[in-house]
Amino acid sequence: MAPINRYRRPADLPSRIPVFPLRGAILLPRATLPLNLFEPRYVTMIDDCIGSSRILGIIQPARVGGPEAEQDESPTGKHVGLRRVGCAGRVTAYQEVPDGRVVITLTGLSRFTVIGETPSAKPYRICDVSYEPFLTDLAQDADQSSVNRDQLMAVLKRYLEANNFKADWRSIEQAPSEHLVNSLSIMSPYGPEEKQALLEAADLKTRADVLIALAEMELAAGDGGAGTTMQ
Repeated sequence: MAPINRYRRPADLPSRIPVFPLRGAILLPRATLPLNLFEPRYVTMIDDCIGSSRILGIIQPARVGGPEAEQDESPTGKHVGLRRVGCAGRVTAYQEVPDGRVVITLTGLSRFTVIGETPSAKPYRICDVSYEPFLTDLAQDADQSSVNRDQLMAVLKRYLEANNFKADWRSIEQAPSEHLVNSLSIMSPYGPEEKQALLEAADLKTRADVLIALAEMELAAGDGGAGTTMQ
């Protein structure tokens, strides 16, 4: 399998990719996202993806209706709008399950903006995308020193303790700042708007600052406050 670091410039990535609209989920560069696929349209998408570039995009659907309107996790059909920004990833693990499901792991490559959607007879959606606004995503040496790691770790510890979560602190402390920030952003239990803010953060420092702010809002709200929108 080709190493992820072979993708160094936008020209190394396909400009037309299948996209998986998934509300409340994001992908970020060099972080991983496990997916359990069972809908026939997405099983077909993965089959096609494996047979070509192995690259697909994770993108959130646009909100439908007002704040109280029910929001499908992955809307059926192709009529629901998509967010402007998503992230392309490469399928780096693939497993077929006897019950027909497909379990994959996506490793993030670069964020993109949607230029347009390509009409297709395929059951899944295909978009033309541009990686140009996010050239730094393809850099392997992101400026990790800009992250206020001490503050991030302190808030993370308080957040986990407040929610009675256990963590492997040795692994957390040894993780590079980029991996830690991006992985926490993907795993965080926040709602679609907060997840999109983390995705669209201009740089790693900004994303870490957003993570810290979201966690501090939850801690301040406690059980009786509104806090952020949780999934």
